[in-house]
Amino acid sequence: MILPTVSSLLSAVQTATTDPTPYPAYTGNPNLITPGVWGFIAILLVAIATIFLLIDMTRRIRRSRYREEVRIKLEEEQAAKAKADAAAARKAGRGRAIT
Repeated sequence: MILPTVSSLLSAVQTATTDPTPYPAYTGNPNLITPGVWGFIAILLVAIATIFLLIDMTRRIRRSRYREEVRIKLEEEQAAKAKADAAAARKAGRGRAIT
């Protein structure tokens, strides 16, 4: 029931649309509507600035990651030292005679 309705609607839309008319040929000076050399230079400068910003951002992220790794390693070393000190203190406490 719905399929014939949709099919007839699609065929009506297809017959209602016409082929687009082509644009007329441009007869003016094409150099007046292009960005030219200055536009190319401006885009080139923006691209170079973007590349430098990406390199700087990558360097900063890498440096931050290295700092985090060093911080975690130092915390692990401090925890291991505290654990070893506590074990040594317990061992030293057992050797004494209780009076």
